[in-house]
Amino acid sequence: MSQVHSNLQRSAWSDWWEGTRRTDIWWTLAWFDIVLRYRRSMLGPLWLTLSMGAMIGGMGPLYSSLFGTELSKFFPHLALGIIFWGFFSSMVADACNAFVSSANYLKQGYFPISLFVWRSIARNLIQFAHQIVLYVPVAIWAGISVGWHALLVFPAFAIAIINAHALGLLLGLICTRYRDVTQIVTSLMQMLMFLTPVLWLPENLPSRAKYILWNPFAQMLDLLRTPLMGGIANPYSWFGILGWTALSLIGSCLLFKKYRRRVVYWL
Repeated sequence: MSQVHSNLQRSAWSDWWEGTRRTDIWWTLAWFDIVLRYRRSMLGPLWLTLSMGAMIGGMGPLYSSLFGTELSKFFPHLALGIIFWGFFSSMVADACNAFVSSANYLKQGYFPISLFVWRSIARNLIQFAHQIVLYVPVAIWAGISVGWHALLVFPAFAIAIINAHALGLLLGLICTRYRDVTQIVTSLMQMLMFLTPVLWLPENLPSRAKYILWNPFAQMLDLLRTPLMGGIANPYSWFGILGWTALSLIGSCLLFKKYRRRVVYWL
């Protein structure tokens, strides 16, 4: 039996673990993606920081005036909202194209498909690292003091990565089979940006419309942003995001087990 054939006969768990443990491959591929994107650029990935900084700097005073909110309170809220939402939306967009954009690798030989989901996550983590540094001068200017509860960002970020990987497998499989789903997801993310407190404060929301804060992106944003602003996230956000995580893990596991071998035929 050939090695390729024996690899295809592995269990779903073995297939997932083989891709997950090869950090050397997916981190290298992710780094090369960033390098190639900014090839022959003098500043390289620093353009990510500068472009995001220009957006935050331009929108902060404007939206603070529109909403009648003190700039020192609104600016950190907006900065973290834009940074984290950029991370979320980029993760989802890359999840839809995780396998399609890796077609050359998948067609040339056996690769565990989970490897390419980790590749997209690693690429977005590199981009996020270039953008989150913008919050440091904003927090210093606004005089934000964080306590021990800021450490809750780490478990919240771990949950975000787990969800990103689950959605990567789920959306990657669906969007590889049905290419129109990518456009649907893109349109949905554009709508969800305005239904998530990225550009506005939750306390400005009328009581009858509080239900929109139950969308998973709003809950994840609450868990990540509130501790960095010196507060404590709503306990309901933890319950909600843990429930959503369980559903996404179940859905991704079922699809991964059943359809992982068909990806190469769908490309």
